[in-house]
Amino acid sequence: MNCKTLDPLVTPYVDGELDAANRAEVDAHLRVCPPCHSRVAAERNVKELLQTRKAVFQQQGAPPALRAKCAGIAGTAGFKARTAARPAQSSTWRTRLTPYALAASLVVIVGGAFLYELTDRSVRVLAAELTADHVKCFGLNRLLGTHEAASVVEGSIGSSFAWPLHLPEGPERAGLELVGARPCLYGEGRIAHIMYRHNGHPVSVFMLPKTSRAEALVDVMGHEAAVWSIGDRTFVLIAREPRGEVERMASFVHAGLR
Repeated sequence: MNCKTLDPLVTPYVDGELDAANRAEVDAHLRVCPPCHSRVAAERNVKELLQTRKAVFQQQGAPPALRAKCAGIAGTAGFKARTAARPAQSSTWRTRLTPYALAASLVVIVGGAFLYELTDRSVRVLAAELTADHVKCFGLNRLLGTHEAASVVEGSIGSSFAWPLHLPEGPERAGLELVGARPCLYGEGRIAHIMYRHNGHPVSVFMLPKTSRAEALVDVMGHEAAVWSIGDRTFVLIAREPRGEVERMASFVHAGLR
């Protein structure tokens, strides 16, 4: 199985409708193909989002804004599928990433249009948007294989946000391995995104400057998000792990991040 033959099987795979033989083939491909693995994760998140609002969806239908955005994505998908057929582009990493990027976009659109009341005070809106970034950025990282040292992360994030960042020392004591960092867009500004792996599983720590929120722990899109603030900076740790593990990681990062 390759990425092309997997494509029509993604939805029935996520819905649990494949027979044992096809499911085993998909599982085998996902273990060795990070872009397809990330695409399936994003589509599974969309399914979970829609299921939580199934009753409202059946009674009221999709909001016009959601219909328009999904139609736009469908048009983009068709265009990308046609251009991806060209030999010059079919082997590029951007072409391979296209289906995943569309699925990740749906996470944001569906989350915003259906799942939560859109107020700037809602911690669930914040967590949903950052979870979509978490999935997207780790999908890119798996594809590109980037890895940065602590000194590089501290220098780049510190200079970008005028923040004298010092990462927690001895992250291995908490089962954490630093992957890297990047700035992400959020609202009308930028936020810092520090990426770890916890026993091999993706973990994100976001820093939102010039904002303060109450401490919280919420379940969103199959992930746990721990939120806390220090001064005028808000931190959000996101991972798809048991709540107790997320609480322990958040406590370690909270105590050591300066």
